[in-house]
Amino acid sequence: MYRMGDERVHALRGVSFVVRENEFVSIMGPSGSGKSTLLQILGCLDRPTTGDLVLDGLIIGRASDNQLAEIRNRKIGFVFQKFNLLAKATALENVALPLIYSGLTPRARRKKAEYALETVGLYERSAHRPNEMSGGQRQRVAIARALVTEPSFILADEPTGNLDTKTGEQIMELFSQLHQQGNTLVLVTHEPEVAEQTQRIIMIRDGLIQADGKPLEVLSA
Repeated sequence: MYRMGDERVHALRGVSFVVRENEFVSIMGPSGSGKSTLLQILGCLDRPTTGDLVLDGLIIGRASDNQLAEIRNRKIGFVFQKFNLLAKATALENVALPLIYSGLTPRARRKKAEYALETVGLYERSAHRPNEMSGGQRQRVAIARALVTEPSFILADEPTGNLDTKTGEQIMELFSQLHQQGNTLVLVTHEPEVAEQTQRIIMIRDGLIQADGKPLEVLSA
């Protein structure tokens, strides 16, 4: 719930679901459905007004601001529609960024960042800056950055939204590979052709879960 002037807006109402380890889940919903609010809560960027978000057994609403910052850094890998890469930093430096406060030595951070880039098939572009890469390559760098801390889950917000169809398909293939390797992924999208490639779709409308199930069941309803 949040205030808009004198009005109280209940963006989400009675939303309850579980994402299990190694699930690949997509969240869909039209504009104004509460999808963005849910994304903010799942990313530990907002606290729910009522109810609880539990991550790895920790009730997020009871965490301090410092704990939340650490949770976001260590347990959640974020992938954004607009990549959010540092323009003057190389791919390797961008990927290593979340590790700065990890206590690892510079050499150890570099090795982890190199491995993450290798995982997304972009090791040979380690020394390139974002303006020297295609949109698909920049998104792969962003995914490597999300992977580098070995998070509990990856939260992707419209990860194919700024990409052409072919490049978007390549990114979804990469997400599928990461899922097969044991990663847990939660993907927010408005594109049915993207959502149908996940294991499960949660459909949000007017702040409520309208449907929750396998893609064929949800998209054909």
